[in-house]
Amino acid sequence: MKTALILVDIQNDYFPGGRKELEHSVEASKQAARLLTLFRDAGLVRVHVQHVSSSPSATFFLPGTDGVQTHENVKPLEGELLIQKHYPNSFRETPMLEHLRHSQVERVVIAGMMTHMCVDATVRAAFDYGFECLTASDACATRALTHEGVTIPAEHVHRSFLAALNGTYGKVMTTDGLIGLIG
Repeated sequence: MKTALILVDIQNDYFPGGRKELEHSVEASKQAARLLTLFRDAGLVRVHVQHVSSSPSATFFLPGTDGVQTHENVKPLEGELLIQKHYPNSFRETPMLEHLRHSQVERVVIAGMMTHMCVDATVRAAFDYGFECLTASDACATRALTHEGVTIPAEHVHRSFLAALNGTYGKVMTTDGLIGLIG
C-alpha cells in the first residue's frame, strides 16, 4: 500500500520562544523527524504543511517572520513538497488531495501540531477522502485549553483528541509502532 507522510504545521512559533508555544513541541518534533528519516530513506512520499496566517488579527504564523518557518528538526529538503495553507484542514484550498491522488497514495501517516486543531482536521479530512489514516501520537503536540472558566491540561486535550480519532478515523500509534509497521 503506497503511504505518504504528512507533517502538519511543525513551525517555529509552536516552540520555546515562539508566539504560541505548545507543550512537548520539541519532543514531538524529534519523533516526527524519525518518521521523516524513515520516509526519506525508503523513498516514500513526504508532504510538509505550513500554516501562514491570512487574518489581519492573527498573532502567530505571520508572513515574513521566523515563527512561520518550518522548525529545523523537520525542515524540507530540496524537492520535498511544501504546501501552504490558511485553514486548519490541510486539504482545504490546497493541492494536497491532487498531489496524493497523483502519487497513488492510499495510506497517510500524519504528525504535527496542534493535535486538537490542525492535526484533527487533517486526519478527518483524509479519512473523508478515502485514505487509510495512521496518526503518530508522540509526534504531535498541543496546549491547554480553557472552556467556561475551566482549564483542560494539554495532556488531556492531546489524549482526548487522539482517542476520538482512534477507531473510526484510523489508528493512532506511537512512532516506534509506525516505524515497525512501515519500516
